Order: sequence, then C-alpha cells, then structure tokens
Amino acid sequence: MNRGLYNGQTNASVLVTGGAGYIGSHTCKYLASRGFLPVSYDDLSTGNRSSVRWGPLVIGDIGDTRSVAASIRRYQVSAVVHFAASAYVAESVTDPRKYFENNLIKTISLLNVLVDEGVKDFVFSSTCAIYGVPERLPISESHPKAPVNPYGESKLAIERVLRWYGEAYGLKWISLRYFNAAGADPDGEIGENHPIETHLIPSIFGSLASEAKALPIFGRDYPTRDGTAIRDYVHVSDLARAHGLALDSLRQNRGNRAYNLGTGNGYSVQEIVNIIEQVTGQRPRTEDLPGRKGDPPILIADASLANEELGWIPQHSRLDEMVSTAWQWHRMQKRDSAREVVAGS
Repeated sequence: MNRGLYNGQTNASVLVTGGAGYIGSHTCKYLASRGFLPVSYDDLSTGNRSSVRWGPLVIGDIGDTRSVAASIRRYQVSAVVHFAASAYVAESVTDPRKYFENNLIKTISLLNVLVDEGVKDFVFSSTCAIYGVPERLPISESHPKAPVNPYGESKLAIERVLRWYGEAYGLKWISLRYFNAAGADPDGEIGENHPIETHLIPSIFGSLASEAKALPIFGRDYPTRDGTAIRDYVHVSDLARAHGLALDSLRQNRGNRAYNLGTGNGYSVQEIVNIIEQVTGQRPRTEDLPGRKGDPPILIADASLANEELGWIPQHSRLDEMVSTAWQWHRMQKRDSAREVVAGS
C-alpha cells in the first residue's frame, strides 16, 4: 500500500491515538510545525474536541479494529504515536480490570492492526511508573522494573509485547517513559484540562479558585529536604518534541528501545506550592494528610540516553516557566468560562 511520505514533508500522516488529550494535543501541534499531518484518533472520554486544531479528528475506540484500519487507509498513515490509555494511578488500584482492558488488551489490538496494515513505526507513551519504588537515583533505563500499581504494570506489559512484535513482525518502536508532565503551550493555544484533575500544579490552581477546597499534601515526613515528596517535572512541549525526535530516529532505523524523559532535577511539593505563590501572588490553603502507600519519596530521571541518541534537550522545563505557562492557560480558561456564563445569561 502506498503510504504518505514519511520524511517530514507536508501531508506525511501520523496517527496520534489520544490526540485530543493533554500530551497528545501538544504533540499534534509540534508534528504539524514539522510538516506532518497529525490525525487524532480519540474517543473523547477524557480528551477535548477543542484541542484538535492541527489535523483531522477521528472519533473512535482503539479497540475497534475496523475503524483503526479504515483511518490508516484513508489518511495513508505512515507511523503511529500512541497516547490513548487510562492514566489515573489510584483508580488503577481499585479498578485494575479497566486498566488492563484499555492499556493492554486494546493496545495489542491496535498493534495487530498495524502489523496487518504494514505500518512499521510506533512511538509508545510509557511512564516512570514501571520502575516502582527506586533502588537508586537518578533512575536510568536499566533500573529494575517493579511496578507497584496496575497502571505501571499495564505499560510495562506493552513494552514487553513491543520487543516480541519487533522481532517477529519487523515493528520498529520507541517507548518514551515520562516522569511528571507539567505546563501548557507557551502560545496559550492548548493546555491541561482533565475531567478528573490529579496533577499537582493544576490541582493547586483549583484550590486557589475555591476557598472551601484545600490542597492535600500527602506526607510531610519523607526523607527529603522539606519532608514533602520530590518529583522530576518536564514541560509538556518538551515531551511533544521528544515524540517528533523519536519519529526521526525510527525513520533512520534507530529504534526498538526505551528512553526516560525528565530533567534530572527534582522539586518538592512544598517548593511547587512556593513558586505558585510567587507567580500568582496567592497562597493556596493546604491540608496535611498521611503519605500514600507505595508513593516513593523521590523520583528523578536520568535522561542522558535521550540526549545522546535522540538529541533531546528540555527547552521549557524551568520550574518558573512550567508554572507560568500553566497559570496563563488556567486564567484563559476561567476568562472564557466567565464569558460563556455572561453570554448565556
């Protein structure tokens, strides 16, 4: 079958599953800036139709093999970037069936369609949750894999499937293991807008908007510099660029491996609260709660392999820029919502 050109030229088609979501939509914008045609494939269960601005939207489930195959043929898809998944860690513990169905079974179904349709290049959205509680820091790709929740387990299972599909069917793949995504599009066009918000920075903004809603801080007795948990935050636009670089690497037949995506710098929950107070001029009200079971005190990435082999260097991941872009997006959303209320009154 004649595929769209896969060399960065105009109209080269990339199927982006979950393209209406947070990281997916930012990646679509980046791919479009590179001359690709990003085809967003999303069931809109958690994604937003308004975030699909740089290519067509196909509304569908990745488990629907006929719909996926038809989309590949219609748009002459040359590569797939796969974000579509359930992604709430706590929910995965209480409802593992949902996570193994959506993240494992349906992804295998998607891979089977790619094999049947002759699409060879596949970039997978993975996670640092596959490592579990770290034995050493920073965490490199060779660190033992010991997930402590079904979400991480489902992602690790797909990484193992990819290895065998590569050997048996010639699938070329790259798995990108994110640490903590943060921030919003510097141009203010898209941002983080989840139906259930679990990420720290937008959760803090939510507490600022509600006098009755305190920000829960889970644990103040971790062995860290201020007692709160430390995480490695990376700007969503930097993550988007990594996917484009991964596609470049696959085009050059350099694939079938995993890369960490992080900055190598860790910030505590309290430090995030402090920088948000500086940026917004408002101090969120907090509520101290016990630490969560299995929650590591510190997670910091060693992303040197992505730097060396993909040429990936974070460009927007200073803490102040991540918070500032997220705050800009949050204020725009509040302003737009207020206009809608006035218009409808």
